[in-house]
Amino acid sequence: MFDAIRIGIVVPAFNEEKLIHKTLSNIPKYAKRIYVTDDASNDHTADKVKALIPHDRRLMLIQHRVNQGVGGAILSGFKQALEEGMDIVVVMAGDNQMDSKYLPVLLGPILENRADFTKANRLRPSFWRGMSPFRLFGNVILTFINKIVTGYWFVTDPQNGYIAITIDCLRKIDLDTLNKGYNFENDLMLKANLANIRIKNVLIPAKYGQEKSKIKYLRFISNSLRYFTKAFYWRLWKKYFRPLHPIGALFLFGSVSFFGSLIAAGILGFAALWPLFLFSFVVLLSAFLSDGLSTLKK
Repeated sequence: MFDAIRIGIVVPAFNEEKLIHKTLSNIPKYAKRIYVTDDASNDHTADKVKALIPHDRRLMLIQHRVNQGVGGAILSGFKQALEEGMDIVVVMAGDNQMDSKYLPVLLGPILENRADFTKANRLRPSFWRGMSPFRLFGNVILTFINKIVTGYWFVTDPQNGYIAITIDCLRKIDLDTLNKGYNFENDLMLKANLANIRIKNVLIPAKYGQEKSKIKYLRFISNSLRYFTKAFYWRLWKKYFRPLHPIGALFLFGSVSFFGSLIAAGILGFAALWPLFLFSFVVLLSAFLSDGLSTLKK
């Protein structure tokens, strides 16, 4: 099954000299190409990859002179996969967190034409062993926010970067507009929604070992809040407001009446305005449900 499909593996790597060899050596032989993006590492990551190239001709090293962030590293791999005519592109981080033995599980829904884009999901009690409570709590909160922002209400664990996507889907997305930082996965889902791309979650356990997170959490939270706020209204504008879709009218009326009733309640008291508050809440809820159902039909 895999021999007939040109599968490209994109490996973003920043200062991964300790784990890059293990990551690359575990990639299955049926992958036709491996694109390693060294995102301006200041260790020996690039040297480690260069040493492996004579032993594995599938390897291609892409080097950034300036650090572009994890999203920028993935984009460089995506563009090379497009240029070389891959059929499916998979992202596997250079820190060996993404277990290659589950790659067939990730590819399955695409090969069976049940999805165009698959994402690993670690948020199941038996699968999140090794994930810190703080990280687990953050993932749960980000999952809920991502559902609202992207419209993919059935997708869980959006920050998980273990993904597979068809090359045809990548052609539908303006890659140069994607967020290049840690919100890359969220932004890819957002643009996928607007391109009517089918996404499916695939349950795959978390894998943690020697790797250390490079996320600076305060900066990440601040950037994410700004990104999510802007992205949500941008999607509503593109998908519902500009084409004058009825769901857009629900969002507009529900938002104006909901926040208007809150402001008025501060002046007149909640008791006098609770019917309007309840009505506007129901309208907003209907808008979110309609949005989710419209995405589910893809």
